Amino acid sequence: MLSSRIVLKRGGKGEAEKPFWISYADLMTALMVLFLVTMSVTLLAVTKQVSEAERQKAERDREIAELLHRVQVAAKNAGISVDMDRNVIDFGDKAHFDKNSSGLKPEQQKLLRAFVPQVLAIARDPLGQKWLKQIVVEGFSSPEGDYLYNLNLSLQRSQRVLCVLLAKPPVGESAMSNDELEQVRDLFLVGGYSFNAAKASYEDSRRVELRLEFLGIGEHRPSTNGAPRGNFGTCALGAA
Repeated sequence: MLSSRIVLKRGGKGEAEKPFWISYADLMTALMVLFLVTMSVTLLAVTKQVSEAERQKAERDREIAELLHRVQVAAKNAGISVDMDRNVIDFGDKAHFDKNSSGLKPEQQKLLRAFVPQVLAIARDPLGQKWLKQIVVEGFSSPEGDYLYNLNLSLQRSQRVLCVLLAKPPVGESAMSNDELEQVRDLFLVGGYSFNAAKASYEDSRRVELRLEFLGIGEHRPSTNGAPRGNFGTCALGAA
């Protein structure tokens, strides 16, 4: 009788001892790839945000420049200049004051009442509503006299501009509508600067300017919904 031998085949020693987990080097490689992918996504998101901010800034600058150009055209027709760098409407000798006076001459008043409604119309258009924050009436004085006296005088000069705009015009001039008068009150602020930013001559220093201030990106114009309407009052238009 022949006996059969059963042979059990065993794997080699090297195969039996092969580890189940991936090697440490493979693990580090995978982690490095994951890190690089994460950083690439993060950098892409940051770059996109920076590009969007730059685009918004460029759009704001372009649209504000367009607004200023419209104001410049209206001002040029009235013989007034616009400083595009300072965003200032400079009336030059058309808004000079006499020494120690805050009174505006009849022709100066007429110019203001004719020109300002054009600025208000620009402020009402879509770009104006989007970017124009406020209009600051800045009064100035010459270096003559003491600082506080001139500070008060320069403030009176800027206030006088609003008095001229809100007062009933003489016969023969077109009066502004109630909506325009309300717009003046909502947009215009007054400020006095004594003899700061004095010009070369005393006469040129005794002046008034309109400075346009614009909203920043994401900023909104202050609400005036709670402000009382009508009842503008009166003020003397003579010399201070």
